[in-house]
Amino acid sequence: MSNPNAPLFIIPGFISIVTVAYFVGTYNNFIKYRNRIEESWSSIDIALKRRVNLIPNLVEVVRGYEEHETELLQKVSHRFSENRDAPTRMEEESKLSRSLHGLMAVAEGYPDLKASDNFLSLQQNLNEIEKEIQLTRNRYNAEVRKYNTLVESFPSLFIARKFGFTKRNYFTLELASEVDPLRVDFSDKSPAQAS
Repeated sequence: MSNPNAPLFIIPGFISIVTVAYFVGTYNNFIKYRNRIEESWSSIDIALKRRVNLIPNLVEVVRGYEEHETELLQKVSHRFSENRDAPTRMEEESKLSRSLHGLMAVAEGYPDLKASDNFLSLQQNLNEIEKEIQLTRNRYNAEVRKYNTLVESFPSLFIARKFGFTKRNYFTLELASEVDPLRVDFSDKSPAQAS
């Protein structure tokens, strides 16, 4: 004979098992996404360091053409070799991108430099590194999006709060190849002549 009270014990047991399985699965997803974010950040960091390592060569090639820009870029690049958190690094790397863009703009004014094989090679390397930075940035931001969705979604947000999983910031970086070119007009017109 079957026990009529058996179904009453099975249902709470089943609910308990499902709840524990959900809890464990969600916690493991937080860990998985956190590790993927760290791995993606490592890829970004490597690409950013490759870009910083390229700067002394660019500075050396351009040095004779524009001393001021190269000194500024050298000073800026020395500060970026340290491994910092993403928000601080974003701001500093964007400054470096603007300086690099200024250096490339200087090169535009010197046809001999612009045509130099050494400069062209360095410029091509910079473009390749910046494409790599862009790809790794996209991967990082995709992982941050998944993680943040889990942090904010119901009911996983309770697990996030309990274990201190908080939202992460997206990595935004202005690359030298993405900076809008400055428009400089050296015409000899005075304001009175322009009208």
